[in-house]
Amino acid sequence: MRFSLTVAALICAWSGMPLIAHAQSVSTAASRTGLSQIQTTTDAASEERQARAWGLRTEEWARFRQLMQGPLGIYSPNLDPLTALGIEARNDDERTRYATLQAQAEARRVDKMLAYQRAYDAAWQHLFPGQLRVSLPDAQTPNAGNSGSGRLAVFVKPDCPACAQRVEQLQSSGASFDLYLVGSQGSDERIRLWARQAGIDPAKVRTATITLNHDSGRWLSLGLPGDLPALVQEVNGQWQRR
Repeated sequence: MRFSLTVAALICAWSGMPLIAHAQSVSTAASRTGLSQIQTTTDAASEERQARAWGLRTEEWARFRQLMQGPLGIYSPNLDPLTALGIEARNDDERTRYATLQAQAEARRVDKMLAYQRAYDAAWQHLFPGQLRVSLPDAQTPNAGNSGSGRLAVFVKPDCPACAQRVEQLQSSGASFDLYLVGSQGSDERIRLWARQAGIDPAKVRTATITLNHDSGRWLSLGLPGDLPALVQEVNGQWQRR
């Protein structure tokens, strides 16, 4: 009897081991399949949200992603979906559709920016009444936010009567321009002092007709010849002296 029980126990043990291993394998495979399905669902939901944000259908978003994996994405990796699809439009109807969507999106963006700018201007006047505001652009090129607008960038330096005279002439002519003080050393007060001495109208600074900016190495980065003052303007994508 003891022998029979021992044999039975061995049979159960040997037969049970592969069953347990098989069950664990099935469980692991099912877990991986479940995770894969969850990830696929999450990715699909994310793609759909991004498509809706641009006013696109999911198939249009998929085509945009495909386009950016080809030559278009290599040469212009930072294109937004509407521009990319518009450039690669397959017919006039598509081109018109994407142009319309982009115009609408740009109008909404500008409205939001202007609303925030008005709120910022009001806050500045409340906190610092009568004080000239100094702009702090992030880009390392003049007036990058107005690229292609034809707006002037004017580079000046301290202790430069010719600089102050040139800025006064520009202001009297009614021109809009972005002023960059070379050698400001990051001091807002130094720019404000220079602007006051040059007779810059605070009202024109408040309305951004004239902006006051730290040079932060921009003049040197342009590599343009000649001394200051310097008036530069973008022409066909290149900054040139006037």
